[in-house]
Amino acid sequence: CIIGAGSGGLLVAAGASQLGANVVLLERGKMGGDCLNCGCVPSKALIAAGKAAQTARKASLFGIAGLSPNIDFQSVHKHVHDVIASIAPNDSIQRYEGLGVNVIQEEGHFVDPREVVAGNVRIRAKKFVVASGSSPRVPPIEGINDVSYLTNETVFHLKEAPSHLIVVGGGPLGCELAQAYRRLGAKVTVLDEGTILSKEDPELATVVKKQLLEEGIEIKEHAKITAAKQKNNSVIIVSSCSNQAKPLEGSHLLIAAGRVPNLTGLDLEAGGIEYEQNGILTNKRLLTSNKRVYALGDVINGPQYTHAASYQAGIVIRNILFKLYARVNYTALPRVTYTDPEIAQVGMSQSEALEQKGSGIRILRLSLADNDRAVAERTPEGIIKVLSDKRGKILGCSIAGAGAGELILPWALAISQKLKVSAMAATIAPYP
Repeated sequence: CIIGAGSGGLLVAAGASQLGANVVLLERGKMGGDCLNCGCVPSKALIAAGKAAQTARKASLFGIAGLSPNIDFQSVHKHVHDVIASIAPNDSIQRYEGLGVNVIQEEGHFVDPREVVAGNVRIRAKKFVVASGSSPRVPPIEGINDVSYLTNETVFHLKEAPSHLIVVGGGPLGCELAQAYRRLGAKVTVLDEGTILSKEDPELATVVKKQLLEEGIEIKEHAKITAAKQKNNSVIIVSSCSNQAKPLEGSHLLIAAGRVPNLTGLDLEAGGIEYEQNGILTNKRLLTSNKRVYALGDVINGPQYTHAASYQAGIVIRNILFKLYARVNYTALPRVTYTDPEIAQVGMSQSEALEQKGSGIRILRLSLADNDRAVAERTPEGIIKVLSDKRGKILGCSIAGAGAGELILPWALAISQKLKVSAMAATIAPYP
């Protein structure tokens, strides 16, 4: 019995069913979960639209003059939802019922350690997998519940471009959508209580911040947001920078301040499942305190990426169906922030390597301005940093630049296979 039909839950359902297990899948919302409906898929489609507009603006760099994008935002909205619709059949009820999965469109909750109730159906299963995902975190701002604000669950329903979008949160999602909407014609202001992209290597984050500023995005760091209020069709945010409170008025407010696990309604206590505010507690096999129950994805206190949930699904299948002692290992788990330029990271960051290995690390740096293809394509902004120990074993790689999300993959492979820098150096790469 699987609770949640997001990417992780769907993979477990498909794999288990095809391997001969009797599978019940519970989903209270849309099949495909956050990733398909209001996360990775629509955000990347919107980013692609913004990138197309920016390509037209930058055409003069290549000697192609006179291009200025005329943005039809209703058509942009249609593009985003066409992309969702084209992928949706892969995650549909019909497909999973065709695989032999019994799909029940109800919220599931535990009534005891061996049973879950969904609507008027009582399910007694040999094993359970909780994959209920996460929801947007709304910070405790005075008056926030009295204003019209957007989250990733609602922002992709906009059919008109905001005249002034205020983004609360300068993490990956906040920066990605800020840049996309700016490129699609909106004035954009980003507010962050710390610094934007604070989890990234500061050297790489600076590359992206510089580009965002050059594109006209206003960034207010170390901004403590004290209040929010509605004024007719506008939203006013009061934030304090340098101990001075200043009101900021915008047409739309987007909250991109992190995620919270979907724990409410599961009745985990009845299931004998231990959890904390950050999510369900699991061991490295993704087993909870109830030996019949596994958990994966955003609902556990771990990496919140679709590809992490997909990887975890494989671990769960190996444990449940193959009786293997499979454990998660995130050493080679990559992550990408899809701004332009992108930021990609795998393995240890520079700060983590220094903390764990001390002065015994080597840092290899290359500016993309020294890469001939980047120069030819007019995308020289960026840097690649590779970290190794004294013997040359690759510990981590960080890239800021065009196509960083693709460029990171060989480094993820190198780290997963425990390769040395010499192995990469001996590989013949096509010029340029």
